[in-house]
Amino acid sequence: MKAAVVGGGLAGCEAAWVLAELGVKVTLYEMRPKVKSPAHQTDSLAELVCTNSFKSTDTSNAHGLLKAELRLLGSLLLVTADEVRVPAGSALAVDRVLFARLVTERVKSHRNIEVVCEEVTSLPSPGIIATGPLTSDRLAAVVQERLGVAHLAFFDAIAPIVAADSLDHDVLYRMSRYGKGGGDDYLNAPFDRERYYGFVQALVAAEQYEGHNFDKVPYFEGCLPVEEMARRGPDTLRFGPMKPVGLPDPHTGREPYAVVQLRSEDRAGQMWNLVGFQTRLRTGAQGKVFRMIPGLERAEMLRWGSIHRNTYLNSPAVLSPHLSALDDPQLLFAGQLVGVEGYTESLGTGILCGINLGRILGGDDPVLPPEETMLGSLLRYVHGADQKSFQPMNANFGLLPPLPHRVRDKRKKREALASRSLDAMSGFVARLSRVPA
Repeated sequence: MKAAVVGGGLAGCEAAWVLAELGVKVTLYEMRPKVKSPAHQTDSLAELVCTNSFKSTDTSNAHGLLKAELRLLGSLLLVTADEVRVPAGSALAVDRVLFARLVTERVKSHRNIEVVCEEVTSLPSPGIIATGPLTSDRLAAVVQERLGVAHLAFFDAIAPIVAADSLDHDVLYRMSRYGKGGGDDYLNAPFDRERYYGFVQALVAAEQYEGHNFDKVPYFEGCLPVEEMARRGPDTLRFGPMKPVGLPDPHTGREPYAVVQLRSEDRAGQMWNLVGFQTRLRTGAQGKVFRMIPGLERAEMLRWGSIHRNTYLNSPAVLSPHLSALDDPQLLFAGQLVGVEGYTESLGTGILCGINLGRILGGDDPVLPPEETMLGSLLRYVHGADQKSFQPMNANFGLLPPLPHRVRDKRKKREALASRSLDAMSGFVARLSRVPA
């Protein structure tokens, strides 16, 4: 059996390794050094171009839980990261040079992997495309032609997501503008005049994230950062995303001076998106400023807002549940290209695509981890989110199905969710008929 993996980043290396361990002869294509990337500094595989941290290892943290699940699935890169770990408290931070060097050596020395340094401009089948947020222009054009020009985005404009159980529902009220749609599809945070202008002033003064040169994106008038709108005048937001018209507060019977609307991100109503609040504020500033919103004073941020360059697919519209093209189950996509955010999330999709392509080549059906697992819930979100408003997602506890009983203590609740997730993942791994050695 033979397969191609395109992209030598985190997801691509994991996918190639899994396939190789399953006995598949893999050609791993990496365009560097022949074609340079605006972000990479070396020619190594698995180069970390941003932070050197894979985030927390604590399973009461969503990223730590996901890592624990991926260890059960046999992640090569997490084992390698452990070997070149540097002090960072409970976070898994690495010496990025040693990490990339060691991954490169291991991948290239595998008897079933051949690394070819050239740009790919076609979509191989059987194969996995894992070219990441900086996919080359020529390959991106091929993907657009195959999947549809409207289904490939080139930047993120992400609004923050908050946990429902951290909101003050005595202050917030349910209502759709003029009662349209379901009538109560949105949560509304009402501002009086004084509080609104204080909020605008804090937005304008807050520290922004500048990013890397390759991360610069032009602002689109229809998708401006909320702080940029605030700079255009103190009333810009009140006539834009914070417009209160048609949203009378049932507590007063009158329209507020301004309103922030929150829209549910999941059917269970555990995650709520701040509508129109895409931002380039630093995470610390986001936490401080957005908790000035009435009802969000103790909000738990499940996803921070951002605007940055990121090539990604509208996966709910064009990919199957196991992340293949709809017309070819042997052409899979992995990593940030499918709409996940973060190192660990990317490796998770790479591992699963490797497992599933190996299964398909061996005559088995593709599989998904149970929804009780962090990886399973993340993949179900990527496949099942609203096609019209799909944005990349990172691991967070809001993705998981709720527990059958209420647990008030937040840490105990997360510990219970983590225990259930790891039990479910252990069972999933045990049921796999073909797993990497």
